[in-house]
Amino acid sequence: MDLSGLDREAKERLALLLAEREKRYLQRKFHRMFPDEDTIQADGSLIHAREKYVRHMEFFATGLTYRERCFMAANRIGKTVGGSFETTCHLTGLYPHWWIGRRFDQPVRAWAAGKTNESTRDVVQKELLGDVVPAGKGRKGFSGTGMIPGRLIEAVTWKQGVQDFADVVKIKHASGGLSSLGMKSFQQGRGSFEGTAQHLIWLDEECPIDVYGECLIRTATTGGIVMLTFTPLEGLSETVLQFMPQDMRPE
Repeated sequence: MDLSGLDREAKERLALLLAEREKRYLQRKFHRMFPDEDTIQADGSLIHAREKYVRHMEFFATGLTYRERCFMAANRIGKTVGGSFETTCHLTGLYPHWWIGRRFDQPVRAWAAGKTNESTRDVVQKELLGDVVPAGKGRKGFSGTGMIPGRLIEAVTWKQGVQDFADVVKIKHASGGLSSLGMKSFQQGRGSFEGTAQHLIWLDEECPIDVYGECLIRTATTGGIVMLTFTPLEGLSETVLQFMPQDMRPE
């Protein structure tokens, strides 16, 4: 692009337009996921067609039938990506044309949790919402470059005692209302999972069995769903055994 013929003001306007275009691109990660065909992105990266993500598709589809699901697999295969994608679908009410899993037609109450406050902030929160950035007037917000489209992040409240860790995030839903996303961690103990009924709980990393049991209670009255995504690094724990076929369990 030859900019030699532009004056300073025109160059500044162009820079602003390009920056806005880049921002909008980065805030639309959700819409680029699991495409019909292999797709080359603007940055040169490749996103594979969803037909190559067989296990992810099975995981999504079984949500229509099963209230409890576990994506138990090796490291670095996209478990967290899958969990964040489905969580975003339910929070926003934006379901892709190929979706055959569970649907919610109205705004939902959801929790997302990881092992510690810090790991939940650095992995789960970032995957869903992007980086923490200044939002003007001494406030802070999110970049919106995570799975949840930035334009749909309505409001954020923050936890006390943990830097840059959100407490509750309000997300715009396709119906016109607001979904609520609460951030939790297993470190807080079973007691922090008591209280209000939830439609969706996503647990990223293996949780203690008492936390898992509490999550089932929180979703019982709503007919909600509990999703786990983790690599079984702690052996045949009680949580792992919950999802193993009977004939594979030790006697």
